[in-house]
Amino acid sequence: MGARDAEPTVTVVVIDDDEAVREALEGLLDSVGLPVRSFGSVQQYVDRQPAIDVGCMVLDVRLPGRSGLDFQAELARCGNSLPVIFITGHGDVPMSVRAMKAGAFEFLTKPVHHQNLLDAIHAAIARHGEQREQERSLVAQRARFDTLTVREREVAMMVVSGLRNKQIAGDLDLSEATVKLHRGQAMRKMGVRSVVDLVRIVDSLVPDAAQ
Repeated sequence: MGARDAEPTVTVVVIDDDEAVREALEGLLDSVGLPVRSFGSVQQYVDRQPAIDVGCMVLDVRLPGRSGLDFQAELARCGNSLPVIFITGHGDVPMSVRAMKAGAFEFLTKPVHHQNLLDAIHAAIARHGEQREQERSLVAQRARFDTLTVREREVAMMVVSGLRNKQIAGDLDLSEATVKLHRGQAMRKMGVRSVVDLVRIVDSLVPDAAQ
């Protein structure tokens, strides 16, 4: 199996200042075969910065130093897509609403039912895996898009905007045959066989391309 086909490494991050809670969660996750890294504070996690391929974070709301809610907001600002599952013994409605509005995957109160937590963790990992796959696909598409010549990119953008070959040829002072050649080259380099797929991919890379 090649490196690109290898299964991603899954890791669950636990941040809780209660050692007993950390140990209980480590035991629970170990029992179902989920690798876990646990930390007593946000600062411990930041200091070690473990590499996470695919996974999720189980985060207590009230922590020494930076709170879980503040750290969640920081992760969001940095564009970190790791799903956050909050667990807290101090949960209340305003706190949970704030967490969910900020993008938390789930908000559970202690004592947490083990199966509810495991269900949330598995769902969060699945979502993160999908997000990471989309991110990798976007990077690959961007790399292919960057191989287009200036003229190929120009023609592709005009195709995406809805112009026909004849209109593109007139606007660029080219023959229709030349436009078709550039369009074909662009589609080949982008790895697509239809204009519909070309539009979908270019629009994801250049959001205003179809305007």
